[in-house]
Amino acid sequence: MSEVKVNKISPRAACGTVTLGDSGDSFVIPAGATITNNGTQTGFGRTGAVNWQTTTKTANFSAVNGEGYFVDTTSGGVIMTMPSGSAGSIVSIQDYNKTFDNNSFTITPASGQKINGGDADGVLIISTEGQGLTFVYVDSTVGWKTVQENDFISGGSTSLLATGGTITTINCGACKVHTFTGPGTFCVAQVSATPANNEVSYMVVAGGGGAGSTRGGGGGAGGFREDKSPVTPYTASPLDGAGAITITATSFPITVGAGGAGGPSQGCGSNSIFSTITSAGGAKGGHYTNGHNGGSGSGGSNDCNTGGSGNNPPVSPPQGNDGGDSTTGGGAAGAGGGGGATAAGGNGSGSAGGPGGAGATTGINGTPTAFAGGGGGGVDNPGSASSGGAGGGGAGNSGPGNGTAGTANTGGGGGGTGYNGTAGGAGGSGVVIIRYKV
Repeated sequence: MSEVKVNKISPRAACGTVTLGDSGDSFVIPAGATITNNGTQTGFGRTGAVNWQTTTKTANFSAVNGEGYFVDTTSGGVIMTMPSGSAGSIVSIQDYNKTFDNNSFTITPASGQKINGGDADGVLIISTEGQGLTFVYVDSTVGWKTVQENDFISGGSTSLLATGGTITTINCGACKVHTFTGPGTFCVAQVSATPANNEVSYMVVAGGGGAGSTRGGGGGAGGFREDKSPVTPYTASPLDGAGAITITATSFPITVGAGGAGGPSQGCGSNSIFSTITSAGGAKGGHYTNGHNGGSGSGGSNDCNTGGSGNNPPVSPPQGNDGGDSTTGGGAAGAGGGGGATAAGGNGSGSAGGPGGAGATTGINGTPTAFAGGGGGGVDNPGSASSGGAGGGGAGNSGPGNGTAGTANTGGGGGGTGYNGTAGGAGGSGVVIIRYKV
């Protein structure tokens, strides 16, 4: 084997080109050897790297082999014409600011060439937000082949970022709402760079109380507490003002109270908790007794028993109201209705049970919705059934039917019933809603 050792090979004068070997020859680069290119290569193919042009393309243009482009279609569609490809040619593109879904980007091959094996001269239209593609020219069969694809649509953010519960985006993307219908965690990964946006709006509703049976008192609604941040636009309830909560980047356990069981073994609702705010469970309805105390008090049962007290323990604004009193006379002995978030339960009469007290209506979830209505009181036949309070309170019953349960995830109290052997309605479970500006 012959061997030639030199430090430099140069063309003869006026020639300008050095040819290594003849057609069909092979050159071997030994293991460990390195070839460094300090100039411009042609015909060797590429490694996949491109030189990105940082001046955005906003109008039709022709691509150059080895370059990448940021394309902005904010003002309208853009067409890119590919260079005449040879093996190893490479071109990349990237949606500049997530606008390809508004105005599409079109890629046109050079005359007679293909894209991804499609028809010769066939164009590729890109309309996916955030799309990025890298093309390498392979051969005449496939033409320009997509070798890398991505969708970058999430932007960097200085907004409050959190997870937990069921998340909805409202106000045209200006606010997020986290709704917890059961226990969970409000996990804050990042607070907002704008301090005012870290004060969240919230509503905390406890489980409603179960109603009594046999002329049973209506169950008291679960305690209702709300505070509206100044930066989240919606109409709050009359009970707004429970106390500002400014969150930090940490985890906040959420407790959502269960509703109390219906009579004859009626039970109180359970508390709901977010951060420093606790809403008390609604009181269980009376059964041949006075009503009981709770977030809202329950109705008294049977002969002239008084309703229980609401807002227990006391907070400001009050989280609930008193239950109504029962009565006798007319053979029906109507029981009192359970208290609601904004109104006391009605008193029973000789012909009807007392209606449940009205709950509170808030737009915190994007739609005005009532929560924490009291349960209606039960009454003997031939008395008239009583209504539950607006906000999920169950209706009281007369005669042999059972009382109506409070609506789930409203904190509504259960409705009482009239006859022996019939059941009072269970209380509705509570809910926690957190809203903030993004």
